[in-house]
Amino acid sequence: MSTEAIAAEKPKRNFNALFGLTLLGLLLLMWIVLAFATPSFATALNITNLLRQGSLIAILAVGQTFVIITGGIDLSVGAIVGFTTVIVALLINAGWPIWVAVLVTLLVGVAIGLFHGFGIVKMGLPPFIITLATMTSLRGIGLLMTNGNSISINSDPFQAFSRGSLAGIPYLFWMVILVAVPSYVFLHHTRWGRYLFSVGSNAEAARLSGVNVPRTIFMAYILSGLLAAFVGVLLASRIGIGNPTQGDTYELQAIASSVIGGTSLFGAIGSVHGPLIGSFILSTINNGANLLNVNTFWQRVITGALIIVIVYFDGLRRRGK
Repeated sequence: MSTEAIAAEKPKRNFNALFGLTLLGLLLLMWIVLAFATPSFATALNITNLLRQGSLIAILAVGQTFVIITGGIDLSVGAIVGFTTVIVALLINAGWPIWVAVLVTLLVGVAIGLFHGFGIVKMGLPPFIITLATMTSLRGIGLLMTNGNSISINSDPFQAFSRGSLAGIPYLFWMVILVAVPSYVFLHHTRWGRYLFSVGSNAEAARLSGVNVPRTIFMAYILSGLLAAFVGVLLASRIGIGNPTQGDTYELQAIASSVIGGTSLFGAIGSVHGPLIGSFILSTINNGANLLNVNTFWQRVITGALIIVIVYFDGLRRRGK
């Protein structure tokens, strides 16, 4: 990387760090306010439940961020979650070892990501269209496979995982850390991560600079599909069933978490820590609203308002460059 490029990168990193600290401060402020507003919020049971709720969306948001940075979108992640709960449930009930069932389910997510990459790169379909088609199809395929019913998972060890904890922290939150650390290294400290940003900034300029644009797009959607399948496995463990309708609206929550976390829907701007904090901000809003008996419809209004404000200021920032 040239001296000029390094100099240009420094303000961006400073901004990302400042924005991340601002988000973290907002999250802590929300926790403090809710702790005074309702005695039920600051209990160990509620905090543990909040961490479990936010963890699934946090992992999805990381995968969605990879895609959005390239200038794309993945509307299918919620459907992948529901579909893969069915896959892992069928495999476990068929007597497959848990680790094999999980591995095969993750490979299903990779295959779906490959399909998205093929549709975008080889068929020239817009990301919105190909992932919307997959979202609709996977729901239908899952319902056909289950005849519209839920599949109870006959494995106590599999279900016990999501309910356990280590050092007082739920295993599901440890899975967020397991995903976040390598994702951070990949996105911010490898050339492949830099390729994602360059494709999102200007795909043609990236191609002329020697970046394999098709491979980069494939990689982004494979990672998104893989993490969505991983969330499907975790959700199946948590609820103990496989049901293709699970994960409904998860794609919207993942996109909202990513955007609240500072990822630009215009592409080329994003981080790992921002969407993680964004997901727990959303979870805190939902959790606090439930404890305060706020109408659930207002939760959606607040989320929508946050997205509008952040995207608006993102547009101002881009025009100010």
